[in-house]
Amino acid sequence: MVKKELTCIVCPNCCRLVVEIEENKIVNVSGYECKRGLKYAEDEIIAPKRTLTTIVKAEMGHLPVVSVRTKEPIPKELIGKAVLELSKITLKPPINVGDVVVKNILDTGVDVIATRNLYSK
Repeated sequence: MVKKELTCIVCPNCCRLVVEIEENKIVNVSGYECKRGLKYAEDEIIAPKRTLTTIVKAEMGHLPVVSVRTKEPIPKELIGKAVLELSKITLKPPINVGDVVVKNILDTGVDVIATRNLYSK
């Protein structure tokens, strides 16, 4: 049996979780104080996801780059590929906070949105 220790980041409690894994299946999770901690542990072991936050090049605007993020978490193993895809695009004004700058990145069903406005010079 393999034991993995995690720190839950879902709420401010930061519970120390211990996940016991046997034959690639979770057999026990301990240390969580709420159901969200249990769900976090299961998701983190089975299919970890992260919200990607980065910058994208911009031209003809008041800024050289625009900050962006995924609207929802994407599979952790796709973070590097997503950053590569985003490095290939250049945004032009006007861009407003919340605008979708890439729809369905890497066929994940998740959009990338702007987190900063971009105005013309």
